[in-house]
Amino acid sequence: MVNFNKLDAVGEENEEIDSDQQSSEFAALFTESLKDRPERDKIIEGTVVRVDVDTVLVDIGLKSEGHVPLGEFRNTDGEQSVQIGDKIRVLMTRQEGKKGYVLSKKKADYLSAWDKIGDACQEGGVVDGSVTGKVNGGFTVDIGGVQAFLPSSQVDIRPSSDSDSYIGLKARFKVIKVNQRRDNIVLSRRAVLEEERATVRNKTLENLEEGQIVEGTVKNVTDYGAFVDLGGVDGLLHVSDLSWGRLGKPADLLKPGQHITAKILKFDRAKGKISLGVKQTLADPWLDAPAKFPIGSRVHGRVVSLMEYGAFIELEEGIEGLIHVSEMSWTKRIRRAADVLTVGVEIETIVLGVDMGNRKISLGLKQVSENPWATIADKYPIGTRIEGQIKNMTDFGMFIGIEDGIDGLVHVSDMSWTKRIKHPSDVYVKGGLVQAVVLKVDVENERLSLGIKQLEPDPWSIAPAKYRAGVIVTGKVTSLTDFGVFLELEEGIEGLIHVSELSREKVASAKEFAKIGDNLEAVVLSCDAKDRRISLSIKSMHVAVEKADFEQFMGSQGGSTSTFGDLLKQGLNNKSN
Repeated sequence: MVNFNKLDAVGEENEEIDSDQQSSEFAALFTESLKDRPERDKIIEGTVVRVDVDTVLVDIGLKSEGHVPLGEFRNTDGEQSVQIGDKIRVLMTRQEGKKGYVLSKKKADYLSAWDKIGDACQEGGVVDGSVTGKVNGGFTVDIGGVQAFLPSSQVDIRPSSDSDSYIGLKARFKVIKVNQRRDNIVLSRRAVLEEERATVRNKTLENLEEGQIVEGTVKNVTDYGAFVDLGGVDGLLHVSDLSWGRLGKPADLLKPGQHITAKILKFDRAKGKISLGVKQTLADPWLDAPAKFPIGSRVHGRVVSLMEYGAFIELEEGIEGLIHVSEMSWTKRIRRAADVLTVGVEIETIVLGVDMGNRKISLGLKQVSENPWATIADKYPIGTRIEGQIKNMTDFGMFIGIEDGIDGLVHVSDMSWTKRIKHPSDVYVKGGLVQAVVLKVDVENERLSLGIKQLEPDPWSIAPAKYRAGVIVTGKVTSLTDFGVFLELEEGIEGLIHVSELSREKVASAKEFAKIGDNLEAVVLSCDAKDRRISLSIKSMHVAVEKADFEQFMGSQGGSTSTFGDLLKQGLNNKSN
């Protein structure tokens, strides 16, 4: 509590007066003068009679006027706020002889403010004030001449990040701590707001029902929706209930402070939880979807989203259709929708299906144009010779471009009649031009089979006539195994000399008989075109040669003679028997 100096003793020093000389009239005047003197530390009311350069003269109803420093009448902006005739409350601080009384309006206001604070605490602890500035941890508040402290956490229910916006705010505050001895007052605006909000909240909750259309103000916007103030109570507006159409994020439609109309979808009165919907206040566009977008109809739309598996097309606000990557091209294998379409472009599509239960519409892009596979069999009948570029190679074959978007497959088994090709890259180069023959057209599965070896006749088809039994051939050793020697007779055609046919002498291993690259001569024992096998023999050839030489010798002596061919055939026949 602020202490002021007690009023000095009234009167001048008493002189000894002879009782005989003291008159009753003097005693009466002295007593009257004591009554005219005001009590110190008491607030009195006066009237401003004059305003000087630095002093304000105030009539307080006594013989002498009081003086108040002019500085106590200046506002925070330094402007003078006193006029002659103003009624003011002041506090006497001391008497300065003939100059009159020294008064203080500031101290009077201070004591009055403390009296009000005490009354407010007894009446519920609520006072009016104005935020005057910022201090460490909060704000200063003027509550009728007394400076109080408002912590930052108590300034609002949700304090603003812009603390300067509270400067100059006039509001009601709850006194949460008072210590007059230390001039310490702590206030809370938040407590007042929460009490007011609770009152409004209870009143609002009494009038809310599910299905009701309400007005509200957006308080906060999040990634999953927004909180709407319905009048002291908040409702959650989920992003899925904002619009019938596609919405990237709630902030695209809503802003804090925005007024909206919504429908109460769910209301838990006990917990005070409210779910709101804005789109439910509008007609559902899907109700007319089957009539607006019948199957097979051509529709226009805008690409609004691209995924790996397809593209979403907005047909109208609230209705989207999906084009799967498999429905984007008749001929090309589309891996990503982004390879074909771009967000924002307008396109024409065909409605393939409408699923009202799941609110899905299937669209087709390739169906807008004719399927080239429908006429491919007429354009490329079996046996047609084509020329194309090698587009791709795999372990099982290579794809040849026939026309834009249509490829034919040449399997490794159809690349050569005679060579065993393990991988196309062993023979061909990607990007090169090759010729091929159409072997099969599968329109239903959109497949075209090609062959390269079919460009020429199969050499094995004429092998039996060319390599008949008894014909002596010459070939190069291409392979040596434990069971025999392989001779290349011509490109792609090999014959086998079994180890038992290498020599009349026992041969343990073919590797001991010859080396790869050696040229050997042998006779054909048999030729099987179906199994693509030719059996050869060196031993039979030597036997026949020796027998022919013997008979030729005997013939020269007058005996019968046989040709080498006859002897060879005879030897082969004997071998077979």
